[in-house]
Amino acid sequence: MSTHELSQPQTCADVLALSGGLASLGSEVRQVRRARQMTLKDMAAASGVSLSHLSAIERGATNPSIDVIAKIASALDVSADWFFARRPGEGPLERTFVVRRRNRRNLNVLYGESAAEVGYTDALLSSSIGGNFYMGVADYAPRSTRQLEHLYQHGGETHGYVLDGELQLLIGDEIITLKQGDSYSFPASVVHNVRNQTDHPARLIWAASPVVIPSDVVAAKTGGDKQSHLV
Repeated sequence: MSTHELSQPQTCADVLALSGGLASLGSEVRQVRRARQMTLKDMAAASGVSLSHLSAIERGATNPSIDVIAKIASALDVSADWFFARRPGEGPLERTFVVRRRNRRNLNVLYGESAAEVGYTDALLSSSIGGNFYMGVADYAPRSTRQLEHLYQHGGETHGYVLDGELQLLIGDEIITLKQGDSYSFPASVVHNVRNQTDHPARLIWAASPVVIPSDVVAAKTGGDKQSHLV
């Protein structure tokens, strides 16, 4: 997956198409596939859907059946609901690019982990995961942490801003206390994690690049380290 492939400029016609219908569905499928670092051939093998049919779906050239959508969702390890973003609006630009608070998508669905397992609930603030980075908001319950502590390490960058509460940033061999209004940014190649060790809830606005969200199942099979979903 190349940077060039993710950053193709969109024309007005592209935006009009993406505001709804088959082009929107195909775009959502393509975004998840790329975030999973899967090729069309990989997805065809995992889903049992032909390569040509998948290509047509991603281009918005065909209307897939519910059964086919379910197979694609299973291959990408995501709920089929993910492909149908709820973004109402008066115009195509608003429907494509603006995310109302009530319509934020649950990123835990992509992670394949519940809030109890991952240590936080995560919502997507970006209108899509099809760009060079993505942004979200994470809510940490008091004393919430992963059932199994894990330090993340991956390519790209990570940025965060503590909107409410207090969090611990574990980075390298340091443990840093972050309070409301504090922020950070660093190369994500440094091992890291974030947790809430207080008796009060905390909220973090974050941004990360690149948009790589591997399936937990794939990570477990390969035995490799998971890439950070968050920080």
